[in-house]
Formats: sequence, structure tokens, C-alpha cells
Amino acid sequence: MATVLLAEDDADIRFLVTFKLEQAGHQVTGFENGMLALAAARRNPPDLAVLDILMPGMSGLDVCRELRRDPATAAVPVIILTARAEKADIAAGFAAGAADYIIKPFSPRDLAIRVKAVLARVQA
Repeated sequence: MATVLLAEDDADIRFLVTFKLEQAGHQVTGFENGMLALAAARRNPPDLAVLDILMPGMSGLDVCRELRRDPATAAVPVIILTARAEKADIAAGFAAGAADYIIKPFSPRDLAIRVKAVLARVQA
């Protein structure tokens, strides 16, 4: 079982992602903005973070960059989950340090598969 930190400002999507990942056996902690998620990650680094880009206060890209800067969280893999689908957005996500980039709307089943794949790469 992996611990997953989720930062998503849309409560319905946060619920859906939490439900699907918990169904896959993960422990999920969800936050409605990037600042709360970053503070939680610094207190207790998760095995993986799933971050929306567009959130009030602090974007998922900013959270990802901050995770990379901190030695305690630098190795935490990040999956960006966002509606931003332009090539420049995707490139910015990977440049910030994301391990994967998923565009909304998304398949909850595919998300669970990609979470599993990212965790497997980290453990290898």
C-alpha cells in the first residue's frame, strides 16, 4: 500500500480520485489547494503525489517544483492531473519534475494503472 497525496480543488474529482486509488489499495490524503498539500508533504513525505495544475493560491506546478527543491521530498514522484492539454503545458509539467501527466477528462481506471506504473518505476 502506497501513501498518495492528492491536491485537487474540485471536490468531486478529489472524491473520485480518492475512491479509485483507495479501491486499488492506496492510502490517499486529499487537499483542496497546493499550499496545504505542500505543507503536508513536508511534514510527512508521501510515496506519490497527484497534483492538479490550476488551484487557488499555489499551482500544482509550483508544488512540484517545491517538492523537487526540498531534499526530504525530492524523490517523491508526481503525477500531474489537469485539464491543461497544450504541448507547452505538458512540457512545463515534465520540466517541473513530474513523472507523468494525465489530461482531464480521464479514466479513473487508467489513473490507477498509471499510479501503479509510476510507483513500480520508483521501486525498481
